[in-house]
Amino acid sequence: MNVRREDLITFMEHEAYRPMKVDELVEEFNIEGADDFKEFVRLLNDMEDRGDVVRTRTNRYGLPERMNLVVGTLQMKARGFGFVIPEAAGEPDVYVASGDMNGAMSGDKVMVRVERSASGGNRREGKIIRVLERGTNRVVGKFTHYKDHAFVTPLDKRFPQDIYISAEETMDAHDGYVVVVEITSFPTATRGPEGKVVEVLGHPDAPGIDILAVVRKYQLPEEFPEDVLKAAEEISLDLSEEDLKGRRDLRHQTIVTIDGEDAKDLDDAVHVKALPNGNYELGVHIADVGYYVKEGSPLDKEAFERGTSVYLVDRVIPMLPQRLSNNICSLNPHVDRITMSCVMEITPHGEVVSHEIFPSLIKTTERMTYTNVNKILVDKDEEVRGRYQELISDFERMGELAEILRNRRMVRGAIDFDFEELKVLVDDLGHPTDIVPRHRSIAEKLIEEFMLVANETVAEHFYWMGVPFIYRIHEEPDLSKMMDFNEFIHNFGYHVKGLGNKIHPRALQDILQRIDGTREETVISRLMLRSMRQAKYSPDCVGHFGLAAEYYTHFTSPIRRYPDLSIHRIMREVLMKGELSPEREEALSDFVYDSSLQASIRERIAQDAEREVDQMKMVEYMLDHVGEEFHGIISGVTQFGLFIQLDNGVEGLIHISYLTDDYYVLNEKQMALVGERTRRVFRLGDPVTVEVAGANKEELTVDFQLVAHRREGTMVRLGGVESVVYDEDLSPKARRRQIADRLERASEPRGRGQSFRSSGELSDDQGRRTGRYSGGRSSQRRSDDDKGGHGGNRSHGGQGQRRTRNGDSSHSAGRGPGRSRGGSSHGFGEVPQGGATPELWRGSEEFTDGPAELSVRPGRRSGSKATRHPSTPSTRTGSGYGEGLTGGVRKGSKRRRRPNS
Repeated sequence: MNVRREDLITFMEHEAYRPMKVDELVEEFNIEGADDFKEFVRLLNDMEDRGDVVRTRTNRYGLPERMNLVVGTLQMKARGFGFVIPEAAGEPDVYVASGDMNGAMSGDKVMVRVERSASGGNRREGKIIRVLERGTNRVVGKFTHYKDHAFVTPLDKRFPQDIYISAEETMDAHDGYVVVVEITSFPTATRGPEGKVVEVLGHPDAPGIDILAVVRKYQLPEEFPEDVLKAAEEISLDLSEEDLKGRRDLRHQTIVTIDGEDAKDLDDAVHVKALPNGNYELGVHIADVGYYVKEGSPLDKEAFERGTSVYLVDRVIPMLPQRLSNNICSLNPHVDRITMSCVMEITPHGEVVSHEIFPSLIKTTERMTYTNVNKILVDKDEEVRGRYQELISDFERMGELAEILRNRRMVRGAIDFDFEELKVLVDDLGHPTDIVPRHRSIAEKLIEEFMLVANETVAEHFYWMGVPFIYRIHEEPDLSKMMDFNEFIHNFGYHVKGLGNKIHPRALQDILQRIDGTREETVISRLMLRSMRQAKYSPDCVGHFGLAAEYYTHFTSPIRRYPDLSIHRIMREVLMKGELSPEREEALSDFVYDSSLQASIRERIAQDAEREVDQMKMVEYMLDHVGEEFHGIISGVTQFGLFIQLDNGVEGLIHISYLTDDYYVLNEKQMALVGERTRRVFRLGDPVTVEVAGANKEELTVDFQLVAHRREGTMVRLGGVESVVYDEDLSPKARRRQIADRLERASEPRGRGQSFRSSGELSDDQGRRTGRYSGGRSSQRRSDDDKGGHGGNRSHGGQGQRRTRNGDSSHSAGRGPGRSRGGSSHGFGEVPQGGATPELWRGSEEFTDGPAELSVRPGRRSGSKATRHPSTPSTRTGSGYGEGLTGGVRKGSKRRRRPNS
């Protein structure tokens, strides 16, 4: 049978005017014979499972989009609702209410029926009609006994339902311990999920458990299977004559690697020559990892599943075993290594006028570090220059060429988001000791430019050869998001030029240049980044918007990225064998499609895990500095407070309730909070000195307050949260009595607050791990009712499911999204099981401006009282945020309230 998946989709898109039955499709494609018929039906079933086609109740097949259906991945939010991210590029997300999940969980591949918003807006809303594929069957969470059974509360707030655990499936876990649960019964529209404990990780405060929980949460594979390790051991560490066949010998050339001091997997090397005609010769030589990782081998299958190496603060989870990555595939100095080379002739204007791509054999001359190359080119360090005297001219030539290439890139409109990368330093126990900025040196930028031009050259070469390939693409921004971005920056006097049906990256580059050094630089550049699409892998070459490149791929890091490894095999096969057979081309077409999708998914998972660990350790670092002062700038202004970015890169929130000297009104045009009485103004970019008021590692939030009117307070640690309890005009005895009373009240179960942050997506794929915190502002969110209600189960609208004594499920209305554990909700102030009490760990100290009372005046919001936990400022996005709170923002109201300062 010669019918392919693409043939069926094309037919249904352009020729089939209605859904068709199997016999009609068989007739259209001239399927004859029993074997061909079975294969055709099998293809239809596979396409149905993948969501490519839909089978109706009358057994007719058609495309989802022609039936008002969308296939995509569900991303749930903490309050129970979610969004379906369509697989088809360019489609807007579909909002799904909590009552329309139909048993789907966050991460599931689903089919959703799209319905227009009841409010008449433009947002697409829908109902999930089918779960096509479960995103995960394992969840990491905290274990809690309840009578004759137990519950596990997922650490990932995107899973808003607790998981019921029978008494026989607990693995004797202790209350409060972090465990891994395997879901044995997925949720339905009327019943919650059930599962069994498969691994007990340990106490959440034990060293290493926090990062291990993230590793398990994202199901990052730490250990290699035995067959993979065995396959790696069977690879010879010495090159044979067979290994050298068809390779060009470049061992006589001066070729160097330039990497970080600690790098062990050296997969790229370079050389630069001056040609007689005044041009440059740039050679980029990449370890030929694909030669050792044979297609379909255990090594290949494992690398495909992992997709990429993952870099956490205290460990690396590699894509390949160390025998390959740190040994035979590492371009160590003075040893023979096989490579794939791209040698380019480049003019003094940065134009590549000719190139060659071929398998090669090299022996690197020197293993250079970024530090030493920087000392040679920038610092002119005599000692280092003397040590590498014979290479000085090569490095200076590299510096010249890198500057030429960068200038050419900027001229054509490439967007350079030069966000500062932060590095969290940890001790042997994983405890953060410092947060330091990591600046890109000249040497790093030099290598970056060489890798970029090599990636472009390879992509263009194989595009015109017409062979199946994996490209790195970055699609044009969504026009509606760009319009919103343009409207926002108009408040600052900026405008995106040429914004119409098509936008050129040069217009955005121009904005970045104009805001450079201004107070609004941070917020505008980050919003611009979030307004763009996510870069990804694709078998279709559609260009890279951020780089302003028509052709782009990933060729230069095969040790840590599967797309690079796989295209090396394709390149070598095409270069050494010539034209591909039709059968081989078809097989490769399927392979690059599957590989592109898998690599994009695994890359996103790795980024999320890396970002979460970094942010978690940054919050943990701030926990050790509660009550201390830091300098920073205002990086965001909202109606519920000020976002502050410290000099060390940590971001947190000054809630509006901490601005107690006046009532502050949001001036959207100036992006400022303005005091009604004092006319005091807080603007974007203003330098401020703040004190750390609290930090919550579980919620990944940091709260600040301005250093202004100091008050005495007491630091308390309560349920993993550290905050200040303020005590004004009290005698020592009265202060102790008040603190004890508040701690007792705070220990009662409360609705769990929720954490959320906007996810900045890295879209400038320039070979570096930057911008990881862009858009990553955190805020703390209280439940609508601190009492949480009964059976709240963190569900949208307060409806929660709970288990009764006999194990059956029932529903109980709760006014807040507190988690249900048999009808009780646990919150910020919960006391751990076993009678543990909060720890009062610091005496009376001076603290900055804070709420005069531990509670706030009741306010009205959706018919419920606006209350918050005593020790933690509440935050909520959206209109009406903070109404009725101390120091709350008013918009449009003329009724004045008395400040409590």
